Amino acid sequence: MLHLRLITPAGKTEDVVRLIEGTVGTAHLCVLPGAARDPAGDLVLCDVAREAGDDLLSELQRLGLETDGSIAADDIGLSLSKRAEQAEKDAPGEGADAVLWEHLTEATHEESTLSVTYLAFLTLATMIAACGVVLDNAVLIVGAMAVGPEFGPLAGICTAAVQRRPRLALRSVIALLVGFVVAMTVTVGFSLFMDAVGLFTEEGLEGERPQTGFVYAPDWFSFVVALLAGAAGTLSLTSAKSGALVGVAISVTTVPAAANAAVALSYGDTVQTWGSTEQLLLNLLGITLSGTATLLAQKYFWSGQHERLRKRAHT
Repeated sequence: MLHLRLITPAGKTEDVVRLIEGTVGTAHLCVLPGAARDPAGDLVLCDVAREAGDDLLSELQRLGLETDGSIAADDIGLSLSKRAEQAEKDAPGEGADAVLWEHLTEATHEESTLSVTYLAFLTLATMIAACGVVLDNAVLIVGAMAVGPEFGPLAGICTAAVQRRPRLALRSVIALLVGFVVAMTVTVGFSLFMDAVGLFTEEGLEGERPQTGFVYAPDWFSFVVALLAGAAGTLSLTSAKSGALVGVAISVTTVPAAANAAVALSYGDTVQTWGSTEQLLLNLLGITLSGTATLLAQKYFWSGQHERLRKRAHT
C-alpha cells in the first residue's frame, strides 16, 4: 500500500475527494479543511493499493495538484486494516508488479545527477578494480562492482527513452560519460603512482590472470549477461526490491573494464586498453537495450491493467 498526503486548494478539494472515492483500491480517506498553511489549502490523506497508485497519481496531476498544491507518496511498511486488505484485493494485478512511473523518474533523476559523491564513488570503485586486475584478485573485482554507481545513469537513459524525457536522457548521458572519463583519468594517475612506489608492475598486468582476464576479452557471453543484468536491474527499480541491485552490479563488467583500460593505458598496452574499452561499451549497450525493452514491456502490460481498473471503477 501507498500513503498519499495531498495539499489541495479549497476549490479543488471536492474534485480530489471525488477522484479518490471513484478509484478502485483506495481506503482510509481523511480530509482536514484548512489544515495546510504553505501552500494554503486543505490536507487530504488516503491509502491506495500500489497497483492502483500510478493511475491515481496521474489523475491528480491532471487536476494540476502538483502546481497548485502538493502530492507526496510513501510506502507503508505495515498496515493492519481489513479495509486496506480489501482495497488490495479490489485493485487488479499484484503490487510487486506495479510500476510507479513518477517515482521511477524521480529516483533515476537523483541517481543520474553528476555530483561530487557520484564521481567519488565511481572513481574509488575504479581504483579498487585497478588493484584487483593487477593482483588478479576476484574479491577486489567483486567489491569494485558493488561500489560502482553507474547503474543509476543507465536506468535514467532507459526511463528517459520510454517516458520521452530528453532532459533526463541528456543528464544521464553526461553523468555516465563524464563519470567514466574522470574515473579512468584519475585511475591512470593512480596506476602511475602505484608503479612508481613498486606496488603495481607491468608483469602483473601482462601475466597470466585466470581470475580477471575476462575484463579485456569481450565475447557474446558478456553481451548476454549485460542483457540479463539490465532486465534484472530495471525490475529491481520498478518493484522497489533494491536488494537485487547489488547482484546486478556484481554481474556486469563495467567498472573492472574501465579500470583495466586505465591501467593498461598507463603502461602503453593498446591491446588490453582497446579490449577493455570494447568490454565496457558492450556492457553499457546491453544494459541500456534490455532495460529499455523491460520498461516498454511493463508499460504495455500496465496500460492494459489501467484500462481494466478504469472499467471496474465505472461499474
